[in-house]
Amino acid sequence: MSANRFFATGNFFTDYRQEQRIFRTHLDRGLFVVFLACLFAWPLFFDASNRTMLVINNILIAVVAVYGLNLVTGFAGLISIGHAAFVGVGAYTVAGLARAIGASHPLIVHWWPLMILAAGGMGAVFGAFVGLPAMRLKHLYLAIATLSFQMIFTWTIQFMPTFNQGQMIPVGRVAWIGGTVGRKDHYFFWYYVILVVAVVCGLAVRNLLRSRYGRCLVAVRDNDRAADAMGMHPGLTKVYAFTLAGFFAGVAGALHTYMFRGAGFESFTLHHSITYLAMAIVGGLGTLPGSLLGPAAIYTLELEMERLSEWSGAFLPDSLNLATALRPLGFGLVIVLFLMFEPRGMANWWRICRSYVKLWPFRY
Repeated sequence: MSANRFFATGNFFTDYRQEQRIFRTHLDRGLFVVFLACLFAWPLFFDASNRTMLVINNILIAVVAVYGLNLVTGFAGLISIGHAAFVGVGAYTVAGLARAIGASHPLIVHWWPLMILAAGGMGAVFGAFVGLPAMRLKHLYLAIATLSFQMIFTWTIQFMPTFNQGQMIPVGRVAWIGGTVGRKDHYFFWYYVILVVAVVCGLAVRNLLRSRYGRCLVAVRDNDRAADAMGMHPGLTKVYAFTLAGFFAGVAGALHTYMFRGAGFESFTLHHSITYLAMAIVGGLGTLPGSLLGPAAIYTLELEMERLSEWSGAFLPDSLNLATALRPLGFGLVIVLFLMFEPRGMANWWRICRSYVKLWPFRY
């Protein structure tokens, strides 16, 4: 067996199937397995607080949601400013059923994996419906259409009694093999559930991009007229891009509802849609590693800016209210800097590091 299967020092592909492999070398496969093993094992050896587990769970939920946003915006090239509304559709699918049939109903408590899939399916239905204008609209006009869906979702949740007019709709604790998950193990249990979902969704996206349907997304993004001339259907491709984005967002919303034991309007506003878009931009549009790096970077930035605001509040006068403005200032500044100096996001840093290791010790 050649050494190229273990350590890649160049491109040695002889057909397209070799180029489309998930893992190019045995080293890549081994590093991925070690990375997953570390993710699954670290809570067993480190006594993390509930606050730490909550932050990590939020990052993983955002990763699942950004998978969908990256498909529709990064790979298909369609601007979506209402992604938080799709997440809210999944969340209120679970919460609405809990309100209708009871939070302690076996469907909510015992059959929660099916509820998560049902929430993803509902998100896909709304994604397909919102994606219909994409068959005729482009660029700014499509962005306004997705923004309209965000506004409609906001109004519906806030004013309809079915959804408790935006107030928290509680969801009961779920049951597992050993019984009902208690308060002590709540975040610990959902960490592993969300991690498994994030890994499965990531592998699904990676396999999708290897297929003809994934290549259609990229072709439509680059030039929809050329894609149409080659036998693709740009309109249907855009619709199923929104459908997939809605599915991943719905799954993320269901996970959010179960982890927080309820759904509230304040978690699915326009601000959160902009945050998801910022995660995709900072991580790297059109890249799978960007869907992982972006949420981690944005959540870390928010935590650090919160600490800086608390620290500066002791020195700055209250009348200026500068401490409160540090969080949005840092958030906006990071997005602008990435758009100006690193438009390909943090995934480009990962690409540079991999290229260096691949070519080392040769400078060329």
